[in-house]
Amino acid sequence: MSDTATKSPASSSGIKLPSTLSHIVSDLGKNGIFLALIAVVVLFSITTNGILLRPQNISNLIVQNGYILILAIGMVLVIVAGHIDLSVGSIAAFIGAFSGVLIRDAGFPWWLAIIGALVIGAVVGAWQGFWIAYVGIPAFIVTLAGMLIFRGLALITLGNSNIGSFPEEYRALGNGFISFAGPDATIDFFTLAVGALAIIALVVQQVRTRNGRKKYGQAVDPTVWFIAKMAFVAIGVGAFTYALASFKGIPVTLIVLAVLVMIYGIVANRTVFGRHIYAIGGNRHAAELSGVKTKSVDFWLFVNMGILAALAGLVFTARLNLAGPKAGDGFELEAISAAFIGGAAVQGGIGTISGAIIGGLIIGVLNNGMSIMGIGIEWQQAVKGLVLLLAVAFDVYNKRRAGGGTGR
Repeated sequence: MSDTATKSPASSSGIKLPSTLSHIVSDLGKNGIFLALIAVVVLFSITTNGILLRPQNISNLIVQNGYILILAIGMVLVIVAGHIDLSVGSIAAFIGAFSGVLIRDAGFPWWLAIIGALVIGAVVGAWQGFWIAYVGIPAFIVTLAGMLIFRGLALITLGNSNIGSFPEEYRALGNGFISFAGPDATIDFFTLAVGALAIIALVVQQVRTRNGRKKYGQAVDPTVWFIAKMAFVAIGVGAFTYALASFKGIPVTLIVLAVLVMIYGIVANRTVFGRHIYAIGGNRHAAELSGVKTKSVDFWLFVNMGILAALAGLVFTARLNLAGPKAGDGFELEAISAAFIGGAAVQGGIGTISGAIIGGLIIGVLNNGMSIMGIGIEWQQAVKGLVLLLAVAFDVYNKRRAGGGTGR
């Protein structure tokens, strides 16, 4: 049996493409968001004369956008289930303030303050999940109220002032690096070794997945295209790792993100709970008829979102070494934008963790690149709004084309 995924389909002009070429074109279309990230990186690399790709800037891109990527992971699951959460920025501010007060005023050890903050985040999520799942109030209304409530609680907790100067271990959550390079070393070989292991793990996982699909007679990539993609991934991960090794090593924020992506990737794709999330987003009534406990799933979704919002608040507070009443402003919009730019469907039922991460990185690159170019914040906001609008419009266009409708 051939290992190509499709027979040569006819194009709109009636010309048949070779099978392998047709599959490559189709595969590129399915990975349009990844190609968009590459295009944005290339564009700003040119317009900033290569400053964007300097090791320090690449490291800062992860550190400065880590909290948005954390929020995007939870937000995409909420959107897949057909909801929205407008409160995550306020929750992040409240939890950051709460952890700061625990450390500075209550004398809590840094690790106990972090645990306590995550527990409070879960309680906040349970509060909102109760009203959404069991009372039946739309998530938009509940989280809009939550945005006001928890912003107010952040102000009350801080006494409408800033507090700061936290322990080094706490600050490492948002600003720390893992490196074993000596004081005179220019390259951290530990970081390079981690990157090499990551490349090996990715290749092995993809090979095993491909072999499994072939074993059960499922469609797979042509061999040449599969090897080309693996080579591209290896080069990309290697270049990224080398940049980190040339600066300060592996950011702690990146480790947190990597762990979250692995955990939530498994939850979304390989667990009953994940399948139920997608079933609810696809057709809530049908999911209920199939025995899915939709109320329970909705409740735990918002508990999870509360925990991730708390973690994002901790990372942001640790990075700034400051808990302030204005923290978290606009976080919810950035997280929602990341999910939609990453391919989440407005109607629910569609979206991936990897897509949300890529969407968040696109926003991060836009912010970083335009800042380097000296573009004002007003134009940055306008550009990000336009990108979000075009991403959703592209999603709507694809759905109409796939459905054969006219869109009227």
